[in-house]
Order: sequence, then C-alpha cells, then structure tokens
Amino acid sequence: MLIVVMLACLSALALWGGNLLVSTSTVSGVYYNGDKNSKNVSLMINVYWGSEYLDQMLEILKENDVKTTFFIGGTWAVLNEDMLKKIYQDGHEIANHGYHHKDHDKLDEKGNLNEISTTHTIIKELLDVEMNLFAPPSGAYDKTTVSVASSLGYKTIMWTRDTVDWRDKDADLIYSRAIKNASGGDLILMHPTSETVKALPKIIEWFKQNGFNLTTVSQTIEPSS
Repeated sequence: MLIVVMLACLSALALWGGNLLVSTSTVSGVYYNGDKNSKNVSLMINVYWGSEYLDQMLEILKENDVKTTFFIGGTWAVLNEDMLKKIYQDGHEIANHGYHHKDHDKLDEKGNLNEISTTHTIIKELLDVEMNLFAPPSGAYDKTTVSVASSLGYKTIMWTRDTVDWRDKDADLIYSRAIKNASGGDLILMHPTSETVKALPKIIEWFKQNGFNLTTVSQTIEPSS
C-alpha cells in the first residue's frame, strides 16, 4: 500500500500544474534543464514527422528573432534534405534524435551505437556539422545509452517540461504547458504540429515579456557556449 501511495504521489508531481515536468537526473551526462541561474530557456523541437508545419514554425521563429535547437531523426533527414538544410541555414542548432525512433533503453550497446552514429554520419554528410546533443526518442534511455552517447562526444538531453503537443491537439493547452511556472534553464519539448504552430507566437511573446531569453539548448545548458 505504501508503494502504491508513493507512486501516485510521484505521478501527481510529474503532472503538476498541467505540465509534464521531470526532475533533474542523477545520471551523469544527462540534462533535464539548463542553468537555473540564467534567464535562458529553449524550445527544443523533435522532428521525425510534421514536415508540412516546419515552414510556418521557421517563419514564426525568424519573425521573432528566435534561435533554437531541432533534434533530427535520421530517417526523416534522409527523406527531407532540403528542409533540414533550411532549418540549419536559418541559424538553428541541429542535434541528434536517433535513426529509427527506437526506445534506447531496450537496445544493447551496439544498438545504441548504430542509432546515434548513423544519424551523426548522415547529418554530417548533409550539413558538414558535428552534433554533440542527443535526445533519446520517447525519453527512453539507460546507463548504456548515456555511456555510448558520451563515447561519441554527446550530451544526453531530456526536458524540463513537455507540451505533449503530439498527443493533445489543443493550442491553449500547449501554451499553458510551455509557460506555466517557467524558470531559467527550462528545456521545453515540442514537435511540428498544427496546434503548436498556433501556440508558438503566444509562447514566444510570453517568454520575451517576462524577461526570458529564448535560445538554443547548448546556450541554455551552458550559457557561455
């Protein structure tokens, strides 16, 4: 009974305030947030689908002079070279989101290595950039994942709050989850969806009006970078 109560409490905390919040990891090399003493926050965007919404998202980001980080899936990159190049040419940070969108905590060392390194090689060939941030698909990782990522020169990136925009197609809910109880160092997870496009201008406006600096994940976890 005690265990059930504890699990219920943890679930409630994770969904506190209508946001899917996560606590700081105890695993070295994993980032759930950046520097809490700064005013930097990042709207991290994971891309495996939603290509039809990316032009609109990029235009909104450009109009508001915001740079952020796009975590790119390898299979998507292969099929969307032009859009990938447009994201990069617009000045956004490009990061690794694995190749097949697998749960990395279910992969052995070789499987983790293949997923991360294959995507690295593809994007290196397309953009000539050396990525160093890896976001595990579905947030699924274990110590093997982190160890392999580190051996390849990667930091493993999770999130502070999740807009859950892939599931809940409601612009007002996405907006609320992005901004409620916001603090410096927040990493805010989103995806290219129609409702995210609707919410994005309001999200950007709120952060700017409240003195936050919307920037890349690298600059949020290490402001001097």
